[in-house]
Amino acid sequence: MKKLILFPVFALLFVLVSSFTVCASGGDSLRITPVVRAVQQTAPAVVNITVTSVVERGVSPFGQMFGGDPFDSFFNGFQTRKQKFRATSTGSGVIINGHDGLILTNAHVLAGGSDIKVRTINGHEYEAEIVGSDADFDLAVLKIKGAGNLPQVKMGDSSDIYIGETVIAIGNPFGYTHTVTTGVVSALKRTVKSQQGTFTDFIQTDAAINPGNSGGPLLNIMGDLIGINTSIQARAEGIGFAIPVNRAKRVVKELLASGRVSPVWLGVSGQDLDQGAASYFGLSHVHGLLVTEVYKGTPASKAGLVPGDVILSIDGIEVEDKDSYLSLLRGQTRGEKVVLEALHAGSVSKVRLYPQSLSSAQLRGLAWGRWGMAVNRDSRGRGVLVEKVSPNSPSARLGLQPGDKIHQIGNRMVGSQQDFLDSFLRYRMSNKVMLKVQRGRNFYYVKLNS
Repeated sequence: MKKLILFPVFALLFVLVSSFTVCASGGDSLRITPVVRAVQQTAPAVVNITVTSVVERGVSPFGQMFGGDPFDSFFNGFQTRKQKFRATSTGSGVIINGHDGLILTNAHVLAGGSDIKVRTINGHEYEAEIVGSDADFDLAVLKIKGAGNLPQVKMGDSSDIYIGETVIAIGNPFGYTHTVTTGVVSALKRTVKSQQGTFTDFIQTDAAINPGNSGGPLLNIMGDLIGINTSIQARAEGIGFAIPVNRAKRVVKELLASGRVSPVWLGVSGQDLDQGAASYFGLSHVHGLLVTEVYKGTPASKAGLVPGDVILSIDGIEVEDKDSYLSLLRGQTRGEKVVLEALHAGSVSKVRLYPQSLSSAQLRGLAWGRWGMAVNRDSRGRGVLVEKVSPNSPSARLGLQPGDKIHQIGNRMVGSQQDFLDSFLRYRMSNKVMLKVQRGRNFYYVKLNS
C-alpha cells in the first residue's frame, strides 16, 4: 500500500520539475512579441544619414568682443565679410534594395547637402549620392557607393491599413541611433500644412516621431514597410505623420527612371470665386476653382468638365482657391486616381480621373501662350536666357527682351529650362508673379501680369 501511495507523489514532483524547466527555457519565447520580431527583422535595413553642407554667415568685424544677441543685432550693419561654415544635420533612411544599395528617405533630410554619409546598424559607414529627390513629395532616393548585398526592408501595402492597428517606428531621433517607438494608426488621409507646403494623404500615428526620425520606416506588426516617417510638425506632441508606402513606390519609380517626379495636371485653367460668384452658384461660403478653360484631349476634357464648372474638392479635401488647387495637385502622381467634387450644370457630382504628365514641348507651348516667352539654358552661368518674346503678350508688356536672364520665378530659383517649366506649371494660374531678371550686370525684381 505504501508503494501505491508514493507513486503519485513522485509523479507529481516530476510534473512540477518538468513544468519549471519548460517555463525557464521558454521565457525568451514569451518575451519575443510580434513587435520584437518585427524590429529584429527590419532594424538591419534602417540607416543613419549624416548630411554636411557649407553655409555662409556674416561675421562682425568686432568678433566676439561684445557677444550676445543684442550686440549681434546692433552690429549687424557692420558685417563686412562672410565666412563659410560646415553645418551637419542627421536623419534616417531605410534600404529598399540591398543588392543595388538604394535607400529611401525624406527630401528635406538631404536639402542643401554636399557630403552624405550613411551608417548601418553594425557601424559600417558609406558615402552616398542622390539618385533623385522631390520636395513636393518630400521623398528622395540615395545610392550607397561601393556597397551591395545589404539587408533590405520588406515592402508592404498601405491600401489596407486599419485605424487602431499597431505600428512601429525606427529612426535616429536627436542622434540616438536605431530608436524604436510604437503606437497605433490614429487616422488616415490627413492633410498637413507646413512651411514646406501642403501635404496630403498622410498616415497619422501616435508613435513618437521626432527630428532625426525623418526618413525612417513606419512598420506594421508583420515588419512590413507601410510608410516613411516625416517630422514636419516640430511642435506636435503625440502626433506623427508618415507618407504611405504605395505613394512612395510610385515616386521611387519615377526618381529611379529620371531623377525627378514629372509634374501632373488635369487640363484646366481657372480663377478664384468672389462672394458674388459663390452666392450665384449657391455655395455656403467662398471656395473652389471656377474653371475658365478646358484643354482638349486632357483628363478633364475626357471626364466631361467644361468652362463654368466649379471644382470644390480633390480627394475629399476642400479646394479653397486656385493656389489651393495647384498645391493639392502637386501631391499627385500620374496614374494615381483622383476624385473631384465638382459643381456641374447646377448639381454637385463626383468626377474620377487620372492626372497626366506634360512633356517639355507641351509646357513650352503653354508658357508661350500664357506668358509669351521662350527661354533656353544659359551655358555661361545660372538662370535661363529669354530667347523670344511674343508681341502684345504679358512678357512684352512687362518689357522683357531677348537676352534678359531669369533667375527666379515666385519663390523658386531657376537654374535650367526644366526649372523654368516646372515654375510655370506652378504659377500658370497666377494673375501676378514676381520675377528676378538680370539685364547686363543689373538685377531687377518685376511683376509679370498675366
